[in-house]
Amino acid sequence: MIKRKPIAVVLGVTLTTCMIAACSDGEKSQNGDAKNSDSGKLEVSISILDRGQVASDEGTYESNRVTKYINEKSGINVKWVPILRTQSTQKLNTLIAAGEAPDLMWEFDRNYMSTLKDQGAIQPIDDFIEKYSTSYKSYLKAHPELKPYTMFDGKTYMVTSARGIDAIANHAMWIRQDWLDKLGLKMPTTMDEMITVMRAFKEKDPDGNGKQDTLGGAFNYNYTGIIQALFAAQGGMWYLENGSIVKGNFTARYADVLTTLKLFFDEGLVDKEYITDKNFQKERQLFVTGKAGIYFSSWNIPSEYRELKQNVPEAKLVPFEPVSTKYGKFGLFQEPPANKLIVFNKDLKDPRAAVKLLDWMIDKNWFDVRFGQEGVHYKLVNGVPQAIDADKNKKEIAYAPEYAVVDQYSPKPEDFAVMAAQDAISQEYAKLQGESLNTAMKNKFRRDIPFNPTFPELTEIQTSFSPLSEEIETKVITGGSQYTPQWGMEQLRKEWKRLGGDNVDKLAQEWYQKNVKAN
Repeated sequence: MIKRKPIAVVLGVTLTTCMIAACSDGEKSQNGDAKNSDSGKLEVSISILDRGQVASDEGTYESNRVTKYINEKSGINVKWVPILRTQSTQKLNTLIAAGEAPDLMWEFDRNYMSTLKDQGAIQPIDDFIEKYSTSYKSYLKAHPELKPYTMFDGKTYMVTSARGIDAIANHAMWIRQDWLDKLGLKMPTTMDEMITVMRAFKEKDPDGNGKQDTLGGAFNYNYTGIIQALFAAQGGMWYLENGSIVKGNFTARYADVLTTLKLFFDEGLVDKEYITDKNFQKERQLFVTGKAGIYFSSWNIPSEYRELKQNVPEAKLVPFEPVSTKYGKFGLFQEPPANKLIVFNKDLKDPRAAVKLLDWMIDKNWFDVRFGQEGVHYKLVNGVPQAIDADKNKKEIAYAPEYAVVDQYSPKPEDFAVMAAQDAISQEYAKLQGESLNTAMKNKFRRDIPFNPTFPELTEIQTSFSPLSEEIETKVITGGSQYTPQWGMEQLRKEWKRLGGDNVDKLAQEWYQKNVKAN
């Protein structure tokens, strides 16, 4: 249950923070630069992922009701630097190369942060945390499981907070129960059964319009990752096989991934134009207009559900568990325990301001950043924030959680019905949301090592190998009988070897022995 800090305590923390900020006016950083703005406040800049959610009359990602709240209450002038979500690492790389990167930068990819460390773009932060932090230092002691995710070479480079269960859950599969019932089909539990169901959804007119215009499935960007997870063969992960680590797309199981994706495409169980649907908007439209029976997507799909029910009121959508394959039953993708990974620019002028912002945020102020204003955006019901107006919240605070760069948010499935708006669709979905979260977490995702290897040679080869592997796999899936999954596997291994993969594999084993097995 989410419990909100008593308002008196919040005010006390705010006043204390402001008093500290005012008293520090005129201090110098350890580099000798002036630390404070003319207003007497500390200053720091930080990246923010731009997902296109800030309405024009709300402002911009740089300035809106949330940024103004943070600046007012934290006692720190925070400059937010928007980074387009779909081009986040490219944009950060450009800013770093130009010497214009913000003081704090964050992403979810530990491999990317390792690259920044190898390039000397970021710096260790152990001394900063020890010298300036109170709240975050205490929080980290209470969450020792996070420590390995924040370190490189025995030094702390990243700040993070623990993912709530809702953030650990990620991928999911949804199915039209009403279509199953109409066609007399049972819920699929194996890959073969799921293929049978998808064929029926395509061929047997489940929407009853007398036309063969429905599909077995539609999906968002999680599609290939879901199929990979069903076979425990994520292309971007490493697995422990017979005492050695092996990249996911070099396991024998990956051939089955390609076989399955090719079958879905060849039989038209999915829309064949998806290869060019880079933002998956057509896929989404197929689903919300009631033309697809399975949705390979995310565990939490509130907007898609609402649109589906508005377009097809009789639709009955339910989450279902991962199906088993000949290799067994594996959970769908679940995130590691560390959430956003925040790094400090090597050129950071005022580490104290950076740490103080993170301290202020983790110390329960994240709650008001995330949920907005009590009485306006929510009311507390047994300590849980209940939305007052879903449409108002969508406009005014849908983007707000992005700014809570460290938080302690971890809802329980039963909280969703309390938190949701009281209209019929919101309440109907809230119940399903809890079921979906439980379903997403019911089967453990196979993660043999806590995080992928990180070393420069691997980063370098990945840059060259990724576009080649995408091209090879696209040929296998869409190119007809001449491009078999076996051909694809041979080509993947050939290109990896040509790029120096044998040496990288050797270095990966050494990394595993030193960083994982030894611990």
